[in-house]
Formats: sequence, C-alpha cells, structure tokens
Amino acid sequence: MNRREALRAVFIVLSATRANGAGPSVSTLIGTGSPAYSDREVNNPYGLLIGPDRALYFCDLDNQRIRRLDMSTHRTTAIAGNGQKAYGGDGGLAAAASLNMPHEIQFDAGGNLYIAERDNHVIRKVEAKTSVISTVAGTGVPGFSGDGGPAGRAQLRQPHSIAIDSRGHLLICDIGNHRIRRVDLSAGTIDTYSGTGERQPTPDGAAVNGTPLNGPRTIAIDARGDLFLALREGNAIYRVDRSTDRIHHVAGTGEQGYSGDGGPARLATLAGPKGLACARGSLYVADTENHVVRRIDLESGIITTILGTGRRGDGPEPDPLRCALSRPHGVFVDAGGALYVGDSEAHRIRVMK
Repeated sequence: MNRREALRAVFIVLSATRANGAGPSVSTLIGTGSPAYSDREVNNPYGLLIGPDRALYFCDLDNQRIRRLDMSTHRTTAIAGNGQKAYGGDGGLAAAASLNMPHEIQFDAGGNLYIAERDNHVIRKVEAKTSVISTVAGTGVPGFSGDGGPAGRAQLRQPHSIAIDSRGHLLICDIGNHRIRRVDLSAGTIDTYSGTGERQPTPDGAAVNGTPLNGPRTIAIDARGDLFLALREGNAIYRVDRSTDRIHHVAGTGEQGYSGDGGPARLATLAGPKGLACARGSLYVADTENHVVRRIDLESGIITTILGTGRRGDGPEPDPLRCALSRPHGVFVDAGGALYVGDSEAHRIRVMK
C-alpha cells in the first residue's frame, strides 16, 4: 500500500468513526455565512482567543471592531471600534474609537488588550480597568524607523500579528518591513528582534538576530517560551529556541502547495500560512490558501490535516474532514483542547471539540 492509499484508508476510518458519534465534531459559534453585524453575524473574522473571563474575543475585521462573545448567553459586545474605518479615539473609550483592519489581539498578565491594526500601522492597547484606548507602537504613518527609541514614535508597516513573552516584551510581526519588532512594555522602547528587511531565505539554525525573514505573518509562543513563526511569502514555519536565540526550520519547503500529510512537516508544502496556535505538544496552523487547518506533532514532526477539505467552501458540519473552509485566519486552542477557527470568508467562527 502506498502513502496515498494509506492516507485514504485513514480518512475512511476517521470518517466512519465520526459518523458513529465518536471523534471530533465541528460547529458554528457565530456567523450565518453572510457578512453582517449582529449578535448572530460577523464580517470576516480574523484573530481570536479566549480571554481571562473565559469569553471569546475576536477581530471582526470588516466590521472594524474587536468583539466579545459571552459563551453562556451568546450575546456579543463591541470592546473596541465604532465601525468606522479610520484612526482615532486615543484617550477615550475603546468602543468609541475608530480602527482600521484589526488583525490580531492579545491579553497581557494584567488583562490589558493589545490590538494589531494593519492599515493604521499601529499597535493599540485597551486598559483593563478603564477601557481607555491608546497607541503603544507606531505613528499611523507606514515606514521603518525608531529602533532604540520610544515605540510610540517608531514607524511600522502593516503589522499583522502580536505575542507577549514571559519577559514582558510585545513582539510584532512587522510584515511590510520583513522584521519582528520587540517592544519593552516596561520601558516603552522598541528594537528589531529578527529580520533584516530583505526578502531572503531564512537559514536553518541561524541566530535569530540579523537573519532575514520573508513575510513574517504570525507568531505564537509555547509553554516553554519558544517562539513559532509563520512566513506568509516564505510558505514555511520556524521555531526560535528561547534558550539559544537560534531559529530552526519546522515545516514547509518554501514552495506553495498542499502536500505532505502523514509525513514530516519539513517536507510538506503550505500555501500562505496565516494563523498559529500552540497547545499540548502540537502546533496548529491555519493553512489559509489551502482552506484547511493542519496539526504538527512537535515530537514526531508529522503533519496532518484536521479540519477542512482543501477546497474552498462553507461546510457542511459536523465532520471536520468534510467541512469546507474559506480562507481561515485565526486559530486558538483552549485549556480543554477545543480548537477555535476564524473561518474568515465563510463569515463564521467555528469550534472543533
């Protein structure tokens, strides 16, 4: 039996198991399949996570808002953004402020919310106690400047993804500058953590500082403190070892495609990965242009598709391997192992349990 036949056999077994009520099941938390704004509807959801209060927070991209979904009542609240696509409102309540293409969000240890706004070229912060919004990094004008100085006076270019490490640093995928920028949240200063500004291949095993990055799109930090990085244009995923500050190839050959399930992730092909989540010894990847979510076992290095068909679509649920997705972006895994997916152009947030 060749690999394709073996994978087909596994698919048949998994599908039969799920049909009998065992195994994972996928369902829609919010969204009807049409873009809109209501308690039941979203418009192109991107980054998402479970907050300190166990509610689901998500970037409702084309509604220009950050929203909170109460998991008990299923009611939604606008946490930031008034629906107007602009840059304004610093110093006031976040819900009255204007956002411009909010891509990702993160909470710090104090419950403050950080927002990466791609088209405002800034990172903003919503204070947990006051709900007041301010700009943490970026000037609102695209460019590259400011390393070594105040983050609020530095220029970014299309920041997409953010993460907060255990040392109190805010890491930013400054994708238009092909760099990861780093903000010391205590001092308020910014520098370049990795990337040279060049769109060049990333050497395996190189020191993270001074190494080129081709389109650093998404970052995620695991329980050990290692940083995982997806390169959108590079069609690959790397790991930065926290103890050595060296970067190691994890997945993707660099070529765009959809292959390699059941084998080593390093030999698989990806297509514009745009979301990462670390949990339980696995790395979950929103393989966006392939319309799937894939899982990499970090011990064995094996990659598999766990959600999606590889063809663009919208469902049907509940079988994960028969449920077509449409350019998924955000992925998050909660403490119980449930996988949340911003199925962006299906205008749904799905959960797989």
